[in-house]
Amino acid sequence: MKTFLLEIRTSLLLTLVFAVLLCGVYPLAVWAVAQALFAGKANGSLITDQDGTVRGSLLLAQNFSSEKYFHPRPSAAGTGYDASASSGTNLGPTSQKLNDSIKAAVAAYRTANGLAADTPVPADAVTSSASGLDPHISLANALLQTARVARIRNLTPAQVSGLISAHAEPRDLGVFGEPCVNVLLLNRTLDEAAPSSSR
Repeated sequence: MKTFLLEIRTSLLLTLVFAVLLCGVYPLAVWAVAQALFAGKANGSLITDQDGTVRGSLLLAQNFSSEKYFHPRPSAAGTGYDASASSGTNLGPTSQKLNDSIKAAVAAYRTANGLAADTPVPADAVTSSASGLDPHISLANALLQTARVARIRNLTPAQVSGLISAHAEPRDLGVFGEPCVNVLLLNRTLDEAAPSSSR
């Protein structure tokens, strides 16, 4: 009986020690290191104005729908761009619903950007990402939106394409993915270059 009680006491003591270490000390240490070494990333890579107003995150897409802005990838997250309901469409390549929605999105994209009916449209312009929150678009997608944005902003296409080039991000590790641009950063720069009141 003494051995049994000793084992119970030892088990309870170890449970308490590990609970304090793994549920208190370890998470606190990880948080402290993250705050000390990369606070911006640890706090969501937030983008703020000079007055401290948070405008978004480098990691999450927003629904820019006005003609004066570059538009992000379509989103299937919740009702669109909902960070609390991150999701893709989960429709497979043989889905008629997916096929129809892409055809409609291609037609709408060409119309919105004043493109010819046979202009190739980048896949990221008409399909949502797996998360529905991808903050980047391909350079091809951005360049096809240049004429529309330049016209609305009273800028030259060369000025707008220069902003795209300035915000271009290379392939990950030089080999993965395609060069891209963060839509929120690009649109903020546009607002600075050619201020506009509504979104």
